[in-house]
Amino acid sequence: MQSREFICCRMKLIHVSDLHLGRSLGDFSLIEDQKFILDQILDAAGKYAVDAVLIAGDVYDRAVPSEEAVRLFDFFITRLAEMGIKTFVISGNHDSDERLSFGSSLFQAKGLYICARYDGTLYRQEMEDAYGRINLYLLPFVKASQVKHFFPEEELDSYDKAVRTVIRHAGIDKQARNVLAAHQFVAGRGEDPVPGGSESLAVLNVGAVERIGADCFDDFDYVALGHIHSPQRVGREEVRYAGSPLKYSLSEAGCEKSFPIVTLGEKGQVSVELVKLLPRRDLRHLKGRLEQLIRKEHLVSTEDYIYATLTDEEPVSDAVGILRQYYPNTVRIDYDNSHTGQGSREEWETGPSTRELSFEELLGTFYRLMYGVEISEEEMEVLRKAAGEAGVAGETD
Repeated sequence: MQSREFICCRMKLIHVSDLHLGRSLGDFSLIEDQKFILDQILDAAGKYAVDAVLIAGDVYDRAVPSEEAVRLFDFFITRLAEMGIKTFVISGNHDSDERLSFGSSLFQAKGLYICARYDGTLYRQEMEDAYGRINLYLLPFVKASQVKHFFPEEELDSYDKAVRTVIRHAGIDKQARNVLAAHQFVAGRGEDPVPGGSESLAVLNVGAVERIGADCFDDFDYVALGHIHSPQRVGREEVRYAGSPLKYSLSEAGCEKSFPIVTLGEKGQVSVELVKLLPRRDLRHLKGRLEQLIRKEHLVSTEDYIYATLTDEEPVSDAVGILRQYYPNTVRIDYDNSHTGQGSREEWETGPSTRELSFEELLGTFYRLMYGVEISEEEMEVLRKAAGEAGVAGETD
């Protein structure tokens, strides 16, 4: 194994996010698929001789992760440590601050740096290469109310103002090379990021509430973002969402997954190379009459995860059971025919149609998607009043 005691010529970083370890698709656990994709990232880390890995939030899929998910993350960070690669981790809205930060002080001796909760100071670590110091800043998922606690004199009525306040008080050296990992909804000038996966519903409902302007990160040479599952740049090439490493929803069926390898030269010189990820099983959407979908000539990649839309005019008895004889990993089916109409199809990712949910149910669903916990009665009451004042819903809805 190559020693990393020397000062490297150019710093190389891998940027990943939204691992969602412990996730399932319907009844199917994705642990094996996630192990398969993490192995690819580890292989790339060795092949490209990277110096650090940035994990930009949503390490786990839920606040209380399964034992399998914790073991898988332990495997991943242990392998990176054995390779002499530093790892920088922040929490996302799906993570538990307390659980993710467990042992963080001890882990630093092994090159693992975890920032799971904002404490009033923008977390910073230093690395060095032939061009000098690089400041790596870690900003876990924050809400405006959390930042307000540390800066009560500031007018913080939006996520944008909150994040700008955090950065303004961080004393960023604009002449130095600065890298930031953050887990927020960041938009470029006049454009929003393309949502994907379970975050899609949240983004559509949030509107401008959580939107943060990409220009607030102008003092950073590279910004490693998490929260949106579709890999993409935001504004400039050096502000990027890595996206989730696997397809976690039907809306991602056509999405090609990748992760950036970032090379830092002297100040102002940053290059980004996207490395494609190949899943153990793909996620595909099939559409047609059942008898067409199971014809021999159509049976390709049968181990993939399948969402099927049947166009049969009448419901087929035990359609899922029949499909699973040919596609054993069929996740779910729905119908699209003259009886259902495109506009009344079953909601794939959220269960019941949002039109069938009460005001409280909609808010509860949104809160679970965003924060991974149940909304409290106090928070619900505040939102009822706000909705009533805005004329969106009555306080007794």
